[in-house]
Amino acid sequence: MTHPPQSAAPPATGSAVPAAPGIPAQPGPPAPAPSHAPHPPRAPRPRRTAFAEGAEKLRAAATTEPGRLRIIGAVLALLVVTFGAATAWQSSERAAAADDVLHRSQPLSSGAADIYRSLADANTAASSGFLAGGQEPAATRDRYEKDISAAASGLVTAAANAEPGSASEATVARLNRLLPEYKGLVERARTYNRQGYPVGGAYLRYANEKMQTQMLPAAEDLYTKENARLDADYGDATPYPWAAIALGVLTLAGLAWAQRRDYRRTNRVLNPGLVAAGGATVVALLWLTAGHTVARSELTGSYDHGIRSLTVLHDARIASLKARGNENLSLVARGAETVTVDGRQYDTYSYDFDKDMTVLGKGLDRAERLADDSGGTAPVKSAETGAALWKQRHTAARTSDENGDYQQALDKVIGAKGTTGECFDGVDRDLARAIGHEQAEFQRAAAAGRDAMTGLPVGAAALAVLGAAGALAGIGRRLSEYR
Repeated sequence: MTHPPQSAAPPATGSAVPAAPGIPAQPGPPAPAPSHAPHPPRAPRPRRTAFAEGAEKLRAAATTEPGRLRIIGAVLALLVVTFGAATAWQSSERAAAADDVLHRSQPLSSGAADIYRSLADANTAASSGFLAGGQEPAATRDRYEKDISAAASGLVTAAANAEPGSASEATVARLNRLLPEYKGLVERARTYNRQGYPVGGAYLRYANEKMQTQMLPAAEDLYTKENARLDADYGDATPYPWAAIALGVLTLAGLAWAQRRDYRRTNRVLNPGLVAAGGATVVALLWLTAGHTVARSELTGSYDHGIRSLTVLHDARIASLKARGNENLSLVARGAETVTVDGRQYDTYSYDFDKDMTVLGKGLDRAERLADDSGGTAPVKSAETGAALWKQRHTAARTSDENGDYQQALDKVIGAKGTTGECFDGVDRDLARAIGHEQAEFQRAAAAGRDAMTGLPVGAAALAVLGAAGALAGIGRRLSEYR
């Protein structure tokens, strides 16, 4: 019995499909990959930063009491150390500025004033010697030479302390260039005067013009710059250290909070370590506040009762020197130079003398009001009396000169007795005494202000170390209870 043919099994996947007769075989679809084939590798996760890992550890630690205690101890120690560092830094800066006030900027300011005074006095001595005629008095010549030497020495000191490339350095260089030029003019005036040539007076007036229009303004500019440096040092030395004070208060608040937290959790009234840290912080804060309060008070006093008085007295002394120089030159010029003011004609040097005496009178009045004790008031009052007498004698000398009696006028100015020169010398001595007294007052107060901060930077650092150790010890005692 014949069986029907069975259908062929379907071709395996991926094998060629049988084709009809005459048609080429076609490839089948690809076979699927075995189920056990390996998966492609996954990209590695990006590694977290150290900061993120540290923050995670910190959050984990903060969930336990020992971890929280460690964090509190670290923060407290950091606060105490930061407070100590800020105190040491700000105290060191202010102590250095106070020392600069005492030993650098104020001496340089006084030195600049002395340069001005020496130049003005040399000009006065040169005119006085010229008026004496061909035989210049030895005392007058010595005074001139000492003034020139003092000015040159002061310029050397100013040059050594001027910052390279600064305006002060340029001013000092200019004065060093002008000084020998001035001396040369004075020597020519002396030479011609000894020979009896009238041109000697012209050279002296030219020397005075160089002094009045170039040298003294430059010296005044130097004085102004040194005073600005002094004011800057005062500005650095006197402000309160608010940053350190604020850190001290914050540190005390943190220690008080930690002590209260410890009490609420353990019922222990005091933690010895935290108490020691708080005590060290309180001592440092009180020392800082009291030291700077005393320093500020003394430095402010040294400025109000020292620097201000010195400035006024220096200005008054300079005015007296300029007045004396103009008084002498009015006799040297003999009316050769005049100035017109409000339609009236005046002798130039006599007119300037009156202006200088007005400045002197106002300066003496202000200096008397600034003086705070008899040591400062007495010489100023004496100078006022001498200035009043000087004006009287000068008026008499001008009257003689205007009446044609030149010799009598000369005798009243540079004679042996009862002269305006005696009044000028007396006023100058009184002002020198007053300046010496105020200088001593300044040095006493400024030194007290500087000394009020002595040891504070080192002491604050030591107390900060002690306070940090106390905070860590106090927290460490609590941690030991969890072991």
